[in-house]
Amino acid sequence: MKTTSLTSLVAGISLAGLSLTAAADEVSLNVVSFTPKTAAVSAGFERFVTAVNEEFEGELALNWRGGPEVMPPFRLADAVRNNSIDMALISPSYYSGLVPSSSSANFSFKNYEEILESGYYDRMTEIHAERGLRYLGEIPATDVKFFLFFQDRIDGVDDLAGKRIRVFPTGLPFIEALGANGLVLPIGEIYTAMERGAIDGFMQGNLGWAEQYEDVVNYYITPPFYRAGFSILVSERAWDRLPEELRGELQDYVRNTLGPELDQSWGDVIAAGNAEVEAAGFEEIALEGEEAERYLQIAIDAAWEHMQEQVGDDELTAELRSMLVE
Repeated sequence: MKTTSLTSLVAGISLAGLSLTAAADEVSLNVVSFTPKTAAVSAGFERFVTAVNEEFEGELALNWRGGPEVMPPFRLADAVRNNSIDMALISPSYYSGLVPSSSSANFSFKNYEEILESGYYDRMTEIHAERGLRYLGEIPATDVKFFLFFQDRIDGVDDLAGKRIRVFPTGLPFIEALGANGLVLPIGEIYTAMERGAIDGFMQGNLGWAEQYEDVVNYYITPPFYRAGFSILVSERAWDRLPEELRGELQDYVRNTLGPELDQSWGDVIAAGNAEVEAAGFEEIALEGEEAERYLQIAIDAAWEHMQEQVGDDELTAELRSMLVE
């Protein structure tokens, strides 16, 4: 009886030791997103974190600390580069000052798998490395597109000239090419700016926000333009903490397995956003035929002309455009 008890005790200690060793070997990385956890778009971030934690359980744990309350969105990329945070989930346009070609990911009508096959993500890995950033990949959202919303009716492309429109940095060249005046503002300032008449409209996706703008928005323009996608940036210090084999497995999983799954996962979120727009009573102004084609062509051409100016490298711009547009 004593022998059995001693054997059991030794076995228990051994198992506990194994458990502690496994726990010690697991690398934990702190993650910050550019949107709050409660934002509709953050549903994709939650799926990403959950999937990675399940796939690499015991080896890697992503600790999603929060969003803007943890770190101002426009400081995220610098914080990653300076090793202040381990990982950022961020809009490409929010760090285009650091990596000018980052926002090119939005300037496409291709889906994720088409872009993956073009070699774009491998090229972006090289470009980010030149700026001291580890580019793990993208949380794609091809079907999350962008619209212009207004309080007063707009009947065509030419009516946009002179309008004051809130944009995020990626959309500014398009707005200016339409002859409108673009104003870069955080999302949280849109309502007040509309209410006070400081802007006539704004550029935004249609995910889970319409209800709060019911009394300042009446119309939106279609067709939508561009595509959404969110960069996954990792600090060099955090990357170096991962075993070499795990690095390769993680990047392969994120790009080749999880990426396509995430790109197809937005259906419910988009449907809910569309339903909210309808419930809010926003009226669609549908551009058609040549007018719609002109609108979309202005969007693409303006974006890539600006990209060429920002990058300052005609060859690189042409290379990226061939991957995303042609």
